[in-house]
Formats: sequence, structure tokens, C-alpha cells
Amino acid sequence: MTYAARVILNYSKRYEGILSNLYGETWVVWLAKLKMILVSGRSLGQGLGKEAGKFSSRYMDATATCQLDPEDMEKLGVSEGGSVKITSKHGCIVVKASKSRYAPHKGVVFIAYGPWVNALTSPETHGTGMPGFKGLEVEVEPVEEPVKPVDGLLKEVV
Repeated sequence: MTYAARVILNYSKRYEGILSNLYGETWVVWLAKLKMILVSGRSLGQGLGKEAGKFSSRYMDATATCQLDPEDMEKLGVSEGGSVKITSKHGCIVVKASKSRYAPHKGVVFIAYGPWVNALTSPETHGTGMPGFKGLEVEVEPVEEPVKPVDGLLKEVV
């Protein structure tokens, strides 16, 4: 193929890009990004961290970590403790990835209530006083960025 590029969407594994140049050299490029459903709620780690204080490292660790199905982690090419970027139509965050103990739940990502998940949710409460924390469409992709500290995260939101 001369100056040709084709992209194959391989839903069973990852987005795979195959690029060929004038000399017939071919490269495989992984463009791992998954569309997923975000569910958030309370977790034991978040509750224990809250008892220690909302600025405690225990609380920060619990609320700046997402739980993914092990197969989804494999598709993304991310390992335990690796960083992932989660983007919704309301915001974007970087959190650590963790294998869910409650798998299988392919296509679903869980984040405990806290400042990171708040950055992804709509401020609309539909008169209830509580935004929708479940069933939010997001994209998840691996990144090399660190998780932002809470003060940096809040400065972006405000």
C-alpha cells in the first residue's frame, strides 16, 4: 500500500491502527480507548477514609481509583495501579486503575463517591438535590499522567 492507512475497529480486543508507508514498512499502533458506563457509589475504602478525614491519604486513594473488569484492563493494556483517563461530556479525570473484586462486569467502571467522580457528573439534579451518579457514558483510556492532587482538581472545576 502506498501512503495508505487503514484503521480496523476490533471490538473483541482493542482499537488497532495499521499504518503502511511508501516503502512497505508496516507499524501496528494501539489506540486503546473503551466506551464504558460509569457507576459510582459508596465503598468500604471510601467510608473508612472519610472517617480518617476527607484530606487523608486513605480517602484520597479510595476516591482516586477506579475499579475495572480484568478483561477490560487487558483490552486497555493497563495494569494494576496504572493511570487511566476517564472522559465524560461533563469533564475529564485521571485516576488509578484497579481490578474489580466483583467481576465480571465488562463495560462498567466503578469509582467511589468523591471529588474525582464529581468532576465527571452533570450538575443537573432534576429537582432532587442529587446529581446522577449511575449510568454515565464515559471513555476510558490508559495514560502516563499522574493523578492530580485534590486541590489541583478542584481548581480546574471551579
